[in-house]
Amino acid sequence: MATDLEITAKERGIKYFLVSYTDLFGTQRAKLVPASKIKTCCEDGAGFAGFATWLDMSPADSDLLAVPDPDGLIQLPWKPEVGWLPADLYMDGKPVEQGPRNILKRLMKEAARDGYQMKTGVEPEFFLITPCGSEPADMADKQMKPCYDQSALMRRYDVIAEICDAMIALGWNPYQNDHEDANGQFEMNWDYDDALVTADRHAFFKYMTRSIAEKHGFRATFMPKPFLDLTGSGCHAHVSLWRDGENVFKDKSDEIGLSRIGYHFIGGLIHSADALAAITNPTVNSYKRINAPRTTSGATWAPNTVTYTGNNRTHMVRVPGGGRFEFRLPDGAVNPYLLQAGILAAGLDGMRQERDPGKRLDINMYTDGHSLEGVKRLPLNMLDAMRALENSSVLNEAFGSFVPSYLKLKQDEWNGYCGHLTEWERDNTLDC
Repeated sequence: MATDLEITAKERGIKYFLVSYTDLFGTQRAKLVPASKIKTCCEDGAGFAGFATWLDMSPADSDLLAVPDPDGLIQLPWKPEVGWLPADLYMDGKPVEQGPRNILKRLMKEAARDGYQMKTGVEPEFFLITPCGSEPADMADKQMKPCYDQSALMRRYDVIAEICDAMIALGWNPYQNDHEDANGQFEMNWDYDDALVTADRHAFFKYMTRSIAEKHGFRATFMPKPFLDLTGSGCHAHVSLWRDGENVFKDKSDEIGLSRIGYHFIGGLIHSADALAAITNPTVNSYKRINAPRTTSGATWAPNTVTYTGNNRTHMVRVPGGGRFEFRLPDGAVNPYLLQAGILAAGLDGMRQERDPGKRLDINMYTDGHSLEGVKRLPLNMLDAMRALENSSVLNEAFGSFVPSYLKLKQDEWNGYCGHLTEWERDNTLDC
């Protein structure tokens, strides 16, 4: 039964609701609705001009209506008089096909028709940087191998603890927080759940982290590679598939604990990886993470080949234990809803087509991968990934009209990047 938001507002002291949707580029858009008008908003939706956001729309189009999902309500822990509501997009009485949350919900219904539910957890990495964005905020964070640095973690205790306390209060069951492999970089983990729940929480987590960091005088960024010499920010996803309360990826008789269905699901990710990169690694900057040279810490911790393994972090897909796998390709810029939708679309295709993921590789891909022949490589840049997405029958069929809309906007972004003259070009070409 859907939550009655008027009653909830009175019980919890909520004065306003942020009716929020995430556009194609992952930017969150919202309207602030007084609690006295939330019932009308749930019936009619909050009105937006879609063209004014990153959606493939025109100023001549009808109102874009964001219809809030009452069951997704999250009360802002640092501002409890405000409730955040994820919303689904409608126009002219119909769901907007390019809406990221709409796509995920449609694919989840498709999986449910076969009795399947995907459950996921995400591991979003981020940097705490100076407000101007030029460097990590902690000037004392200088170690060459800063991962898990206790002192650097505790110097940012107030920020990390406030975010973690908020997740505890929200019932997310956070279980670990750490300083990551780059100076100024952190990761926070909470329990896995249904894919839509995880996507909503992921979207809110990014907003919450930025807000709390700003409150403390810092800036939080999920940019994939804000500093060339440091490890970039990934957003690894841990994935399992369930049917009738049972994890169908689990098989105790298998060497790494994975079922035939699990291998086929991974086979789908392997098959569509280059096209998926346009979604999981959605910015020009993304490819400075997955195709990076060694960082000051000694490793990028990002994949550059389309391979899978057991408990080995140098591959695109890692199977750390029975019944689940870790997808290490996505980065911090990924749209939370498109991340889940992309994994599910590729995985369902792998199951239906019984795709073979190929031979499991247990080598260190960073040191020995160059010796392998015939191993598929990830795209070198956003344009290559966009072309792969354009040519992917799997993702075009699964995502429908989203793909041409997304590629149209991304092509404009790529053209804008190519039209930018860098200082490197001047330094290396003025005297050519």
